[in-house]
Amino acid sequence: MSIYTLGIDIGSTASKCIMLADGKEIVAKSLIAVGAGTSGPQRAIEQVLAEAGKNREDMAYVLATGYGRNSLEEIADHQMSELSCHGKGAGFLFPEVRTVIDIGGQDVKVMRVENGVMTNFQMNDKCAAGTGRFLDVMARVLEVDVEQLGELGSRSTKYVGISSTCTVFAESEVISQLSMGTDKCDIINGIHQSVAARVAGLAHRIGVQDQVVMTGGVAQNFGVVNALEQALEKKIHTSPLTQYNGALGAALFAYQRWQKAQN
Repeated sequence: MSIYTLGIDIGSTASKCIMLADGKEIVAKSLIAVGAGTSGPQRAIEQVLAEAGKNREDMAYVLATGYGRNSLEEIADHQMSELSCHGKGAGFLFPEVRTVIDIGGQDVKVMRVENGVMTNFQMNDKCAAGTGRFLDVMARVLEVDVEQLGELGSRSTKYVGISSTCTVFAESEVISQLSMGTDKCDIINGIHQSVAARVAGLAHRIGVQDQVVMTGGVAQNFGVVNALEQALEKKIHTSPLTQYNGALGAALFAYQRWQKAQN
């Protein structure tokens, strides 16, 4: 009989949930595009349970992580830092991982990982520059979908520098470039370079060691991934589960906690 655990990652802009069987097999997953303070977390949980044909009582252990983890006290058995969970999830997907770069909706985290355990980190949570929110704002100004940024940026034929690391000033720079008739693709490439420079600066504070894994929603933007590879001079690994990484780590920790309770 399988042991089921649930990991829930409540971010600032999205709610993710993963159900594991026996701490290794992904049974179901969900992603709702709204996060803390909304119906997103509850909907993410309900969706996973429905997909697996299970209910809360079937879960041996439920662990919450992320920005809004404390809002699930009635559902979760325990809450844990997203830093630990991202390290754990990345170690499951890439056992040799040494550096994890997580770009979320409102912060950027760079973690040093040893054997799946986070040993050091740097974090930017004081400014939106370099985050998913920064890219959302830029996409809105450029009147394109944020999902199109990677493909459009790849069409760039010349470098356009976006020098400001402040979202407000960078927005003004982009508007100025548009008014001069600069090609949107070149502007987008410049935005990706700007994000990469910001994140690379954070990463160098703790030292970047192979293998490098990128998680979070921004890891789906291959323009940012490519720009960051150039800035770090390192190959960056990503996974189709990039957005679920925190929830995966939470579900893995949940299984470990259940095991420990049996002894």
